[in-house]
Amino acid sequence: MTQETHDQAARHDPVYDELSARPEFAELRSRYRRFIIPATAAFLAWYGLYVLLSMFAGGFMAAKVVGNINVALVFGLLQFVTTFLIAFLYSRYSNTHLDPLAKQLSDEYYSTRER
Repeated sequence: MTQETHDQAARHDPVYDELSARPEFAELRSRYRRFIIPATAAFLAWYGLYVLLSMFAGGFMAAKVVGNINVALVFGLLQFVTTFLIAFLYSRYSNTHLDPLAKQLSDEYYSTRER
């Protein structure tokens, strides 16, 4: 750790230490992980399947679905759909499960700083 990094860490607001020790903060982190870890694992598995099928199931991926559209193209486009779906689901999850608790902690942080 450089001296500059150490000095910057020493200057942080001690109120943050108090808030980060609260059970509400631990709950917020837990709720965040409860969504992020499974969503990330699911997306990586889905992407991994796409890559593996592209590498080892060329005949399947080359199969025509409609006209010149093959299975590989459909799987590739579904990667985009999955990305937007996860972003949408995260937004809804965050609005209902994360944001209210984060707002509560933020309000407590600023009310403590004003004293």
